[in-house]
Amino acid sequence: MGKKDDRPTKLKRKDYAKELRKLQGELCELQDWVKHKGLRIIIVFEGRDAAGKGGTIRALTERVSPRVFRVVALPAPSDREKSEMYMQRYIEHFPAAGEIVIFDRSWYNRAGVERVMGFCTDEQYERFLRRCPDVERYIVEGGIQLIKIWMEVSDKEQKRRFEARIDDPIRQWKLSPIDLPSRERWFEYSRARDRMFDATDTTHAPWVIVPSDDKKRARLNCIQHILNQIPYKPLKHERVKLPDRDMKHVYDDQASLSGRRFVNELY
Repeated sequence: MGKKDDRPTKLKRKDYAKELRKLQGELCELQDWVKHKGLRIIIVFEGRDAAGKGGTIRALTERVSPRVFRVVALPAPSDREKSEMYMQRYIEHFPAAGEIVIFDRSWYNRAGVERVMGFCTDEQYERFLRRCPDVERYIVEGGIQLIKIWMEVSDKEQKRRFEARIDDPIRQWKLSPIDLPSRERWFEYSRARDRMFDATDTTHAPWVIVPSDDKKRARLNCIQHILNQIPYKPLKHERVKLPDRDMKHVYDDQASLSGRRFVNELY
């Protein structure tokens, strides 16, 4: 008799949407609390290519204010930035009071893609692993809460997602020049991941791993984890009342648009 498959059943779309809406409502309450208390929070998203970071960040931010939840996804460094202190271009995006900054990839590029693809020297890599815990301690002791999330996808599922991107013209843009070499160097990325955890999974800035073969469950689990990490209380708000229009300066404001250019109504 074969081994029983104890994997959870596929989450139904309706159940996922219901749970996501509930969590997004809690994120709105968290947002009010962060503004009220002037909190400063950084959430770092790292993980393997095609692990679902982008979709999770969208689920996290689609119902909240971009003035509070600010997403930072930096491109490859310019020549000028390459001459700067390594952390410099990340620090300028750190949160002020009342902000949550989400890094869609972060300074940990040095421990992952830069290491595996040879974009940094061995000395730069080793120095990063030595100094990163000290820098993060400085960040945390300065009053910023640092949440680090690693999204882990299996070999089989990553292969399936890459193939889906290749075959789907509306998803081909997701394939970067780094993605396909990352597929070839799976075990090199695994070793770099393990070394990164050994060096930077600290009590003051710990890593948490989100298994992401099931995208829907990964998103829900990740958002719930973030909510659990930031103690907050719902704030009371005065009931909003929609004001009546001021009729003092009434005129036919729709007729005044006659003769203007309108979009072609094709749908």
